[in-house]
Amino acid sequence: MNAENFKDGEASLKPRVSVIGALAVSALVVFTIFITWRARVLEVALEQPLNVHLLAPDFRATKMGGIPVSLSDFRGKKVVLTFWASWCGPCQEEMGALNSFYQAHHTASSRFEILGVSIDEDVAQAARFAGEKDLTFPILLDPQETIARAYEEKGIPTLFVINEKGSIDYAHVGFDRSDRLEQILARDLSINLDRPMGSAR
Repeated sequence: MNAENFKDGEASLKPRVSVIGALAVSALVVFTIFITWRARVLEVALEQPLNVHLLAPDFRATKMGGIPVSLSDFRGKKVVLTFWASWCGPCQEEMGALNSFYQAHHTASSRFEILGVSIDEDVAQAARFAGEKDLTFPILLDPQETIARAYEEKGIPTLFVINEKGSIDYAHVGFDRSDRLEQILARDLSINLDRPMGSAR
């Protein structure tokens, strides 16, 4: 191949390279848009599971210590129901945040309750964690995940806020930052964070 033919061949390759590069960039843009859209869909699904605004399934479980309890026992009060396990890192953070909120805002006359439903297969591990963290709100045991299935739990921690009439007002999968969780609970439980503990409802 002489020099002139080589130059002609080189020139013909340049448009091809440009086209391939443009296609690669276009594919990358489309892929990025798809991933962003898919992440947003998943985010919305996690923030608002399908059972929001539906009647919360009633259940009967054993509270740590062997005392039976059911959701209907708390009818007339708002209930924060969270599913957790002792081996779950985000659950451990959420349980600590819920315990701090409970200690700061719950009194004997409060019109809300927090129930932590442990799905630990080994209930001893749940009891050990509750003791080590000095959890002050009721811990229920669900080693067979019967309650979790009734609530269509898709991951832990999963938190529900149930109103006085037994309907689900809020649901979230995953752990919110402690300050965000406090704001959400204060809003849904009608608690004024500026008031002292004795005035919590």
